[in-house]
Amino acid sequence: MEKIKEITLLLITGVILTSFIYQNEEKTYSLTVSVSGLLNSNGVVQFSLYNKDGSIPDEHYRNYYKQLKSKIISNTSNTTFQNLPPGIYAVNILHDENEDGKIDKGFILPAEGIGFSNLESINPLNRPNFKKTKFELNTNKTILVKMIYL
Repeated sequence: MEKIKEITLLLITGVILTSFIYQNEEKTYSLTVSVSGLLNSNGVVQFSLYNKDGSIPDEHYRNYYKQLKSKIISNTSNTTFQNLPPGIYAVNILHDENEDGKIDKGFILPAEGIGFSNLESINPLNRPNFKKTKFELNTNKTILVKMIYL
C-alpha cells in the first residue's frame, strides 16, 4: 500500500511539473511580408520589423527589432521572419536599388521606394508612425505591403 502511494505521488508530481513547463513555453509565430509592383529588379528589398512605439519613422534603420534583405525577382520580393513572440509589430520596407542600406533622397523626398504595413500612401498629412503601421501578431501571418515611390 505504501508503494502505491509513493508511485501515485510521483506520477502526480510529474504531471504537475510537465504542465508547468509547457505553460511557460511561449509560442512563437512566423510573419511573411510580400511586396509587388517594384519599379525594377535592381538591388534588394530591405524588410525592417519594429516592435515598439516611437520606432517609426526610422530613416537610418537603427531602431529595428529584426531586419532581413531579400532578392527581387520579376519586380516582387518577400521574406519571412521566424520565431517571433506574440505582440504588436510594424513593418517598414526599402527598395534599396544600390544596396547601401539607407534611404537615398532626391531634393527632400526619397529617391528609392519605401513602404509601411497598413499604409498605402504617405504625404505631409499622412506621415508614417508606429501607431498607424502597427498590427497584432498572435498567429502565423502573411501581409502585403504596398511600395510607395515619391
